[in-house]
Amino acid sequence: MSDVTSLYFASPPVARTVATAVFLSSVAVYTGMLSIYGFFFHYSTLLKFPPAIHRLVTSFLITSKDLGVLMDTYFVYTYLSQLERNNAKFSKKEDLVWYLMFVGGIIILVNQILTGGVLYLHALLIAICYTATQDQRGAQAHFYIVTVPAQLMPWCMLLAQLLFAGWGSFVLGLTGIFAAHLHDFLTRIYPEFGGGANLIPTPSFLSWIISNPRIRNMGYGTAYNPPADRSGRGGPLPDSWRAKGPGRRLG
Repeated sequence: MSDVTSLYFASPPVARTVATAVFLSSVAVYTGMLSIYGFFFHYSTLLKFPPAIHRLVTSFLITSKDLGVLMDTYFVYTYLSQLERNNAKFSKKEDLVWYLMFVGGIIILVNQILTGGVLYLHALLIAICYTATQDQRGAQAHFYIVTVPAQLMPWCMLLAQLLFAGWGSFVLGLTGIFAAHLHDFLTRIYPEFGGGANLIPTPSFLSWIISNPRIRNMGYGTAYNPPADRSGRGGPLPDSWRAKGPGRRLG
């Protein structure tokens, strides 16, 4: 059991966190422990009080039914791991987190305007696949039992969605490719070929949050980092006891 735990925590942190959330949420929904309606997103849920801000995240956590729970989770972990380990654009964890936030936001916006979709994992999965395979031109990849050029993987996944889930799922997947390509244009294509700057740099607050975690995995457990004491004082005594005052001579 300890070997499994060690292997789990040795995997890329962003990829394992997202894949774990996807798997557990989908299992909970399809076994009846949770209602799937709690994961849907519609802009009207933000207009209620309190606003359902969590749906901006939970709408990306539900896979297809049955075997799709395993396959979608596998693909999410595989392609996120490739981005986290091998892609120069995401040399820091906060870069990948910002990528997910930006791409996810575009997917939600486009679908709310055009398609009315309420669950977006398949769009996000195709977006991740599109981004991961852009730097793999010339390599081969396996799509189930078929070997295809790596850069065609997102289009193979789109075709599978069209065949097995219908036109609506196909259009949803297209919004993922649009979001991923928009991110690539703003962060790589325009700066390299247009002579401009990265138009959507990673926000500094994300760097601060990720570089100053309050809870850290130590291999043998977790450790809590309390906020640093900036007063320059220390010790177990209350501040009032440590305050300076006039001395008194005994005797």
